[in-house]
Amino acid sequence: MTDESPSEPDEPADPNGAKTPAATAGSGLDLARAMLSRAKADSVSRRAGSSRRYAQRPRQRQSPSSSGSGPDDRDPQPLGRAVERLVDERGWQAAQAIGGVEGRWSQIVGPELAGHCQPEEFDDGSLTVRADSTAWASQVRLLAGTVLARLNNDLGAGTVTRLNVLGPAAPSWKKGKWSVKGRGPRDTYG
Repeated sequence: MTDESPSEPDEPADPNGAKTPAATAGSGLDLARAMLSRAKADSVSRRAGSSRRYAQRPRQRQSPSSSGSGPDDRDPQPLGRAVERLVDERGWQAAQAIGGVEGRWSQIVGPELAGHCQPEEFDDGSLTVRADSTAWASQVRLLAGTVLARLNNDLGAGTVTRLNVLGPAAPSWKKGKWSVKGRGPRDTYG
């Protein structure tokens, strides 16, 4: 046999059909070229295999609600800004304004009047105030126009439309969660 045969039966062949370096005849320059082309082929096949692997998975697109590098509503917000946004979304501006009345009651109506009456309830433009005596309840009723003007000046025009003034609450004979219907303690006086 001659040295020019393509491959010997006992020499392994490359899976791509290329000759192995041992089976390649020629000078060292031919051997280097063959090795270089084999390395390039291996590199291309590895890249093609890896890109096929990624190409099989569908690429996920960013949804329009995804954040990015810029600020977003889903980013952490200061508590004050979050509460303001919640109040605006729910339409609680009037309730918030009335809620602040209790804390500033003495500034709005004056310290003397605030010492004898306190706001109890606000419902649909009507503010209920309870005085600590009947005399002070009468006094607040006489000053209702002035108190309404001060409240609307502080809270915004038309926020409070009516002022209900209640006198002191009568003592309750009801003690605890359970009670019995009937006349009550009237029979002990007398």
